[in-house]
Amino acid sequence: MDNVIGLEIIEVVEQAAIASARWMGKGEKNTADHVAVEAMRKRMNEIHMRGRIVIGEGERDEAPMLYIGEEVGICTQEDASKVCDPEELIEIDIAVDPCEGTNLVAYGQNGSMAVLAISEKGGLFRAPDFYMKKLAAPTVARGHVDINKSATENLQILSDCMNRAVEELVVVVMDRPRHKELIAEIREAGARVRLISDGDVSAAISCAFSGTNIHALMGIGAAPEGVISAAAMRCLGGHFQGQLIYDPEIVKTGLIGESKESNIARLKEMGIEDPDKVYNAEELACGETVLFAACGITSGTLMEGVRFFGGGARTQSLVISSQSKTARFVDTIHMFEKPKSIQLR
Repeated sequence: MDNVIGLEIIEVVEQAAIASARWMGKGEKNTADHVAVEAMRKRMNEIHMRGRIVIGEGERDEAPMLYIGEEVGICTQEDASKVCDPEELIEIDIAVDPCEGTNLVAYGQNGSMAVLAISEKGGLFRAPDFYMKKLAAPTVARGHVDINKSATENLQILSDCMNRAVEELVVVVMDRPRHKELIAEIREAGARVRLISDGDVSAAISCAFSGTNIHALMGIGAAPEGVISAAAMRCLGGHFQGQLIYDPEIVKTGLIGESKESNIARLKEMGIEDPDKVYNAEELACGETVLFAACGITSGTLMEGVRFFGGGARTQSLVISSQSKTARFVDTIHMFEKPKSIQLR
C-alpha cells in the first residue's frame, strides 16, 4: 500500500491545505473547511483504490462530501469502467480531517493542517462523533505512563523515562473549562502547560519527535481526531491511549448527545460493549499497514504553512508509514502558472 498510493496521499493533503489556506485570516471557518473538503475529495477520487471513509465530516445527512461510509477512489467516476477494474484495486479505510483547526485558519493562527490516515479495510477504529480522553507521550515513555494514573504520577514517570526534571516538561492541553483542574494539577506538579485553542492532532504527534519541546498531550478532545493521532503514533512508536467520553457533564462544552444513557445505547449499537475501555494506538489503528499524511495550512510545530507566491505556492507535508518505518517531510513547489523561476523565499 505504501508503494501504491504513498505519494498520492501527500498530494491529497497538499491540495486540501492549499484550498483552505486561501481563506486564512478571513474569519470564515466554514468556508475554509468546505473548500478543503472539496479539494481533498477531488484528488482522492483520482487515486486507483477502493476507499471508504470511516472517519470524516459526519453522517450522510449532515455532510454532502467525505461523509462516513462514502466510497472514494477512481471507481466512483462516471466513466469508471473505462479506467479501472474494481476487483484489481486495493480496499482501504480512510480517516480524514481536511481542515484540522478551522478556527486557526479563520483567524490566522498557528497549527492548522489537512490530515488523513489510511489502512487496509477494517484497520481503523470507527470512532463515534464523541469526545475522547487522550494521553500522548514520547517513545521512551511508551507503556510506562498510563491514562488511568493522575497527571502528577504520569509526569514523574515521564521525568524518569526522559531523564529530565519535571520542571523541564511541557504538556499541551486544550484551553477548555473542563480542563481547569487538570491544568492546575500539572502546574502544581512543576511542569509547564502550553494551552491550545484547537488542533490536538499536531500536539499528539509532536510528542514523538525530539526537539519540539512538547513532551505530553493530556485532556479531552474529539474522538475522531484521536484515531488519526493514534495512527501516526502507531507508526512512530510513540505512546497514545484514548478513552471515549460519553457523559455530557464531563465535557462541559460542546454537543455530545442527549444524555449519558442515550450515548451508551448508541455505543452498543455500534458494537462497543465496554464504553469505558481504554484503547492504545495499536487498537485504534490495528491494520497491518498504516499510513498517515498531513500538510500544514498555517505554520505549526512540525510543518510550515502554505506560502503563496506569484504563480504558485510552497507546502510542507509529513507522511509516516508503518510499512517502510519512515517519517518523511516533503517540501513541494506547486506551479499554478508557467514559472519564470522557482521561488524559494
